[in-house]
Amino acid sequence: MQVEILTKEDLKQFKAELVQELKDAFSGNAKPQNKEWLKSNEVRKLLGISPGTLQNLRLNGTLTYSKIGGMMYYWIYR
Repeated sequence: MQVEILTKEDLKQFKAELVQELKDAFSGNAKPQNKEWLKSNEVRKLLGISPGTLQNLRLNGTLTYSKIGGMMYYWIYR
């Protein structure tokens, strides 16, 4: 296992990037990237699956997700 050392400067840069991404996402100015946050219904439509299957994919760790304010958001890489 390789160990990487993070400095305070690394953390400050990460924070700045995260804050900017959140501002862009909430203002509707998100830049197209190779990853996106999608809501549950968008993921189900994209994958053609039922709500139960989506829950199983979430529970077994197949899909990366975050729960924000009662809403599930999934990382989709394109």
